Amino acid sequence: MNILSPSILSADFWRLGEQIRLLEQCKVPYLHIDVMDGLFVPSISYGMPVIASLRKRTELFFDVHLMIERPERYVKEFAESGADLINFHLEASDQVEETIRAIRSYGKKAGITIKPNTPAKAVEPYLGLVDMVLVMTVEPGFGGQKLIPECLDKVTQVRRMVEERGLPTDIQVDGGIAADNVELAVRAGANVIVAGSAVFKNDICANVRELLQKMNG
Repeated sequence: MNILSPSILSADFWRLGEQIRLLEQCKVPYLHIDVMDGLFVPSISYGMPVIASLRKRTELFFDVHLMIERPERYVKEFAESGADLINFHLEASDQVEETIRAIRSYGKKAGITIKPNTPAKAVEPYLGLVDMVLVMTVEPGFGGQKLIPECLDKVTQVRRMVEERGLPTDIQVDGGIAADNVELAVRAGANVIVAGSAVFKNDICANVRELLQKMNG
């Protein structure tokens, strides 16, 4: 069964708690939380206090995507704020293996992310260490972009590497995913799908149902 991970970057922050309750009612298991620092990406989003506040009120799986420079500096803080999985960019750290091990030391799942211009082979040395690989299908930092089709080829490459090693690694896609292209991402090999505006615009539960139907047949 493929998993939908709605990105709260596209939520209405005035109604964030209410919208998360709707996701729970729609039986969505994951919440994708994009953390941006204005350095690794141009935008700034939110950080540990928001995650900690949400953690007090929901049991959803917190899929935390760090788009920050030197993520190794903040593993402890994100773990303690309530992240279930901490995913960071290979391009943002020169201590990749150490960061993965630090995440695991707090009992959290670990993920690594690559941007559109980073080749799939960059994740290969770490496949046995992580629970998830996120292949960005847009340039990180902004919502509402169109999916870059060529990035789906990298999803297929990562899926092949994972299967050749017999690993249970999840493969996630993030960027430009909507009802009209989510099937392409699943066919390419992704099993965890991030969607922002495609979930939070208009009727949230209707959007979730449509995406899940297309993701899972």
